[in-house]
Amino acid sequence: MASLTVRQLDDKVKRLLRLRAARHGRSMEDEIRIILGQAAQATGRAALETINPPAPAADQQPAPRTIDRHDGRRRVLLIVGGGIAAYKSLDLIRRLQDRGATVRCVLTRAAQEFVTPLAAGALAGGEAFTNLFDPKSEFDVGHIRLARDTDLVIVAPATADLMAKMAGGHADDLASAVLLATDKPILIAPAMNPMMWSHRATQRNLAQLIDDGVVMVGPNAGEMAERGEAGTGRMAEPTEIAAAAMTLLDNAAGEHPLSGQRIVITSGPTHEPIDPVRYIANRSSGKQGHAIAAAAAAAGAEVVLVSGPVNVPDPVGVRVIKVESARQMLEAVEQALPADCAVFAAAVADWRVADAKREKIKKTKGGTPALSLVENPDILATIAQRKSGRPRLVIGFAAETENLVPNAQDKLKRKGCDWIIANDVSPEGGVMGGDTNKVHIVTTRGVESWPPQSKDDVARALVGRIAASLAGELK
Repeated sequence: MASLTVRQLDDKVKRLLRLRAARHGRSMEDEIRIILGQAAQATGRAALETINPPAPAADQQPAPRTIDRHDGRRRVLLIVGGGIAAYKSLDLIRRLQDRGATVRCVLTRAAQEFVTPLAAGALAGGEAFTNLFDPKSEFDVGHIRLARDTDLVIVAPATADLMAKMAGGHADDLASAVLLATDKPILIAPAMNPMMWSHRATQRNLAQLIDDGVVMVGPNAGEMAERGEAGTGRMAEPTEIAAAAMTLLDNAAGEHPLSGQRIVITSGPTHEPIDPVRYIANRSSGKQGHAIAAAAAAAGAEVVLVSGPVNVPDPVGVRVIKVESARQMLEAVEQALPADCAVFAAAVADWRVADAKREKIKKTKGGTPALSLVENPDILATIAQRKSGRPRLVIGFAAETENLVPNAQDKLKRKGCDWIIANDVSPEGGVMGGDTNKVHIVTTRGVESWPPQSKDDVARALVGRIAASLAGELK
């Protein structure tokens, strides 16, 4: 509608509008929205005053406040490529909005075979752009405006063809032209058949994009859309892409309260072998630990993430050390020291088999093998009770199914750590493997209970407290 309004104006008004937009650092479309909003606000106020006239005032009433379209919200341009994973991009719009971002969408011609501009535009709350030569937007060089009037560009799904265009610097459609014209951070979420992903050409293009400063999330491994196809090539889940986007936006905004701090974080389960094919483990997904690592990196920390076997992608900007067993995890943590803070979110197996077999244990009729268990090293207590080289802040997690807070308080005393993050992992809570969490922060000063929220939000809030503690703002 704003574009049609501009086209109907005479040249003098258009020039004045361009000058006003340039003075405020906005596009012409945004400037029109501001003007119309002010006019509507003034009209509505006049109507109300006709119905209920205000009492006379001695001083002149202040002018109505101009509210910018973004109102401090982060701006994301989402480019949707042409792959079956494009349907996930509709969910991604909501995930980004839930995290306080405004979203604009560009759909490639191939993407429109999977999702419609109407659907993307309806979710984003504005027009979805599709055509490089659209007369409604190119009257003021719309592709340049899209490239610059944003804080972050996300390409999801990033198909093999779109990645090749980006690596080669092509600009023959709206998406590739915007990507070539932007000076903002770019995050890609690749999605394609595993053979296409592993092809030398795709890997060569990926290496070029990484060298150009493009950041990648995913792809994940698993079943593909094509029947019988599996491997690496699935697009990262919308929650994973949104979390990576928030990390990049935080970095771009220069919000780095943990700059100069080194943090070691453990995440996921451990696998304790019984024989070459069997092991003792638990249901930890690693989502909370990985979210904490991502949030700490976004806050400017140097992060070392020691991860057990998980199916979640590595956080952006984090050094990841992958281990299997509790003993390997402890060794990796000790090698990662010194650190200012250590967060032990991993669900470490308490016991391991005393004598793990080198060959597979064969099932025999009427016979059940007896497993002799021994206790694993206590990683949290080992680091918390170090005589030298102990991190200034040591944080443990308590996963409980009953007596949550009392058990966490007892663990705080026994382990010698500074904080315990207690959460209910009973089946009813849905924490194990889920995307939400409800935690209690247990310290020697008392217990602080947080409301249920996403694991990403828990991570950001926890990192904020860590930053305040290391800065001496929390006693």
